[in-house]
Amino acid sequence: MNRRNLLAVALVLCIVAIPVLLLTAEEAKHKYIGSSKCKMCHATDAKGNQYKVWSESKHAKAYDALASEEAKKIGKEKDIADPQKADECLKCHLTEAGVDAALLADGYEKNKGVGCESCHGPGSDYKAPANMKDKAKAKENGLIEPDEKVCTKCHNDKSPNFKEFKFDEMYKKIAHANPANKK
Repeated sequence: MNRRNLLAVALVLCIVAIPVLLLTAEEAKHKYIGSSKCKMCHATDAKGNQYKVWSESKHAKAYDALASEEAKKIGKEKDIADPQKADECLKCHLTEAGVDAALLADGYEKNKGVGCESCHGPGSDYKAPANMKDKAKAKENGLIEPDEKVCTKCHNDKSPNFKEFKFDEMYKKIAHANPANKK
């Protein structure tokens, strides 16, 4: 490769790499901590017992569902040998799927299904009680208030067993508000 072509390739790489590096730096300030860390503050009835609501939901069991006979059958139809190892399945059945390992905090427990951070974003920076008491501060620190767009990243017609997704109806099934915040 001559010097001119080498410079052109280097320029293209810089144009592509710099925005990616900036995005990665922005994302890197928020790490995934795992749903068990959310449990510490979200497991009392007085606060809505959000952890219990999640742990009894299909979201919490999403990874395990990929080991079911139904998932294996769908996998076979799609030429997927093992749904629990296939990226196209894991992207909607595991919080950490596709996440840079550097963004998983020490002690992050893998294979726990679709956890809190799948919907609310990486929790390392908003988890502090001082942040959680102030929604605006929590949002500044990465908290996401899930909306239909968050849900339809997975609940869409690309799913092999998709059924019409009615956001308002489905949201009620997973709602886990803090009763102290109701006014």
